[in-house]
Amino acid sequence: MDLQSRTCADAARDIEVMPVRRDLHFALPAERIGDWHDEGRHVSHFFNALSLFFPDGERFFIHSVRHYRNEISDPTLSRAVTAFIGQEAMHGREHTECNEMLDRAGLPGAPLQQFVFRLTERLKHLPKAMQLSATIALEHLTAIMANSLLQDARVVGRAEPHFARLWRWHALEETEHKAVAYDVWCAVMPKTLGSYLMRVTGLLLASLIFWPLVFTFMWRITRADAQCRAERGGWRRTLRFLFLTPGPLRRAMGEWFDYFKPGFHPWQHDNRRYLAGIEPLLRDLQGGSGLAA
Repeated sequence: MDLQSRTCADAARDIEVMPVRRDLHFALPAERIGDWHDEGRHVSHFFNALSLFFPDGERFFIHSVRHYRNEISDPTLSRAVTAFIGQEAMHGREHTECNEMLDRAGLPGAPLQQFVFRLTERLKHLPKAMQLSATIALEHLTAIMANSLLQDARVVGRAEPHFARLWRWHALEETEHKAVAYDVWCAVMPKTLGSYLMRVTGLLLASLIFWPLVFTFMWRITRADAQCRAERGGWRRTLRFLFLTPGPLRRAMGEWFDYFKPGFHPWQHDNRRYLAGIEPLLRDLQGGSGLAA
């Protein structure tokens, strides 16, 4: 049974965006790790909790995609895979630096990141196709979160500038390579009912595991932060920020459901216009601020 919608998915693949590996450094001020977001410490720690997943999570993505490299015959997709691997490696490096600041601030960064490491090591025991299914599902989650960040400046736009640049850069590059792992899936997996079910099951499981862990990590960090414990209403402000105004998670919900369409492709969410923000970001980093490599 062929579940590929030719008119829908093939049209999306006509959008060619080639990722670019960029070796950037952000000179994050360590003393601001707990309060870098303008919405306060709890929202800062929501993003810090997300950051803890990136180094080992992105190494897992690299691992799962790299397994299929020799099965890719399209030279353009092969180049995109190489750039995807390079971008994910840079994301992991910069977020590792951010995560280490949590430990220096007396917060439980290392044990929480060790949990992620153990989880991703267990995932490597799954069949290779299931590993790739988990990767494209989590790439979908990061892509729709990145889109929510880019479409509303309030998500990080008024935050401490160094941290804001880090998160905006990450969102831009997640957008730039959001279809690469998915295109690998399309290239190597049969277009059958079984493959479709494996793909959508991957998103259901990834969502059911990832989001409870994010909020558990945030709870662990805020419990360890004495200033958070003394702050009233922090969780209420965080939920309002995430789901009401500006509501990045609320905004992402519709795109989350699109993944279940048999002919889904990431570039059906055509947000290439935000990639025009890469050059201004690079100029900002290289324009005397001391943030570029």
